[in-house]
Amino acid sequence: MRIDFAFGRNGLALNLPEGFDYQVLEARSAVPLDDPAAAIAQALDAPIGCPPLVEMARGKRSAAISVCDITRPAPNRDVLPPLLARLEAAGIPRDGITILIATGLHRPATDEEIREICGAETAANYRVVNHHARQINEHRPLGTTAAGTPVYIDNRFISADLHITLGFIEPHLMLGYSGGRKLVAPGLAAQETIKVLHSPKFMRDARASEGSIEDNPLHRELLEIAAMARHDFLVDVALGRGTPRRPIAAVFAGNPVAAHRRGVEWVSRVMLETLDQPVDAVITTAAGYPLDLTFYQAIKGITAASHIVKEGGKILLLASCDEGVGGPEFARMLAEGSPDRVFMKKIETAPVVVDQWQLEKLALVTTRAEVLYYVPGLPREFHSALWGTGYASADEALRALNAMLKPGARVAVIPEGPYVLARAPAMASASR
Repeated sequence: MRIDFAFGRNGLALNLPEGFDYQVLEARSAVPLDDPAAAIAQALDAPIGCPPLVEMARGKRSAAISVCDITRPAPNRDVLPPLLARLEAAGIPRDGITILIATGLHRPATDEEIREICGAETAANYRVVNHHARQINEHRPLGTTAAGTPVYIDNRFISADLHITLGFIEPHLMLGYSGGRKLVAPGLAAQETIKVLHSPKFMRDARASEGSIEDNPLHRELLEIAAMARHDFLVDVALGRGTPRRPIAAVFAGNPVAAHRRGVEWVSRVMLETLDQPVDAVITTAAGYPLDLTFYQAIKGITAASHIVKEGGKILLLASCDEGVGGPEFARMLAEGSPDRVFMKKIETAPVVVDQWQLEKLALVTTRAEVLYYVPGLPREFHSALWGTGYASADEALRALNAMLKPGARVAVIPEGPYVLARAPAMASASR
């Protein structure tokens, strides 16, 4: 069986050997819109749960728009022009509009990336700035949530009269689904806020996982923070399959809570793949560029696969990792090479370190399943520290996986990794 996997910018084709029971999991129903521009216009002019954007903007002198950074394939260059046109038509001057790259604790976007994120024309004609989570003086304190999280949000967002986010909705490893409130926090939050949101208090809660919204404590926390930041309007899209840019399959705009929930319901119907029982192994990806730019981001492919692999099963991750490891704190922790269980114990009560949460989520998987990696962009000196085994080629990794499996083993194949939400009911009932 020949399968084309989402991998880097150009994909990766592999021939899977005979002798195993394969099940290919894809979001087959996410059909691209015939006229995405018309859908965006309709969403802006007849939004969910609030007046049209032009009416909301009328009488205001400034607007702040939070957009995803380079690690996310959000179609900002399609959404921004009609949205900006409506803000200006409502009377907001161009110099009163600020577009913020919601980096969270990721690195700032370069000038070239800003052009890719926003579109060259928008980047040239509007104020586009990076968020800097480590600069506490660039944030405004808004108080504390009911659960005790200190809230600091980028002052440029808070200072505006109108607060807008542009995102896209996909399964998220701890928030249930991305989009909406995530573009406020952690996207525009100070590290003092992010560290609490990504602490073991939330990371180890079984409800803080892909596809979990209803009773997810982190989702509730971010909704509360977004309300404190006066989140007024959002535009979230769902994405279909395709390269080099993922096409728009649906558009949801309006009230930040109601529109996001409508989008989550749609994505859930489209993406959910249900298996009758857990599988012996999963071959997966981190969904290709831009999600697999770093090993830090690529971990999401592993956590998504963990919901369908049996205890002691195998997961093979295929991720390009063209930019290497990730942030400096993450690289340092990975290089230390602590065993997964030792790492989990060490951070349980220690002060939170930036990016520890991604390793924590990985450890929650590697302590119950064996992980194999083909991550060519990850420098070789980090391979010995992997919780699992790294391989020099995709074929070598595939041969190693095959050698671990019995003939007829059930293998799930997920070419687009975390873009597919998969569940095995037997596992779900066992975890309750």
